[in-house]
Amino acid sequence: MTRLALAAALLLGLSACGDGGAGPAAPKAPPKPELTPQQKAALLAALPAPYNQGDLENGRRVFSRCRSCHTVAEGGANMTGPNLYGVFGRQAGGVEGYNYSTAVKNAGFVWDAEHLDQWLENPHTFLKGTKMSFAGLDDATDRRDVIAWLKVETGYVAEGPAAPQ
Repeated sequence: MTRLALAAALLLGLSACGDGGAGPAAPKAPPKPELTPQQKAALLAALPAPYNQGDLENGRRVFSRCRSCHTVAEGGANMTGPNLYGVFGRQAGGVEGYNYSTAVKNAGFVWDAEHLDQWLENPHTFLKGTKMSFAGLDDATDRRDVIAWLKVETGYVAEGPAAPQ
């Protein structure tokens, strides 16, 4: 009986240890360091026209209207709107765990500068049925600048020989 109790205690003790064989939790990757002004300038210069002529400071200011609903940091939270990190090249309606309107879920396009420009001009006429409450940006220069800023700030990778290393 004592051996049985000892074996049971040993098995109980072993089962309480660890996480069932999954091994230790992987350490969280450290956040990427913020880009320097020189790196941002190089990324801007590598963008296709007209975005390579964008004013990043104006783009940042214009985007301040969007910050109450959107984050742009890698791994950032979804808010009223989805996190925009990695938006360029992503399927519309493609952020895991975000509750999109049916219109966005069924949009059938990949986000690029041209789609985003049309969206920013007037989300409701570009994609009828969106739940986004933003009225849009009338000024083409503001749209160019915010798109350039988003490309620099959200992990966009320019392709081709002008891409910075």
